[in-house]
Amino acid sequence: MKNKAGKIIGFIVGMGGFLAWFKVFIFDTIPREEEVPPGLALLTSIFCGLVLGFAGNLLQNYIRKQKSI
Repeated sequence: MKNKAGKIIGFIVGMGGFLAWFKVFIFDTIPREEEVPPGLALLTSIFCGLVLGFAGNLLQNYIRKQKSI
C-alpha cells in the first residue's frame, strides 16, 4: 500500500481541489436559471484527479530514488 500512496493522495487532492475550485469560482457566479451539466464537472474533476495522481506517483518515485542514493 505504501507504493500506491502517491497515486491515491494525488487523485484525492486533484479531484477535491477541482470540485472546491469549481464551487467557489464558477458555480457561485452563475445565475440559478442557468443549467450546469453535472456530468461535465464530474468528468473534469476525475481527469484532474488522474493528472495529479500521475504527478503524485512521479514525485513519490523521485523521493524514493533520492532516499536510496
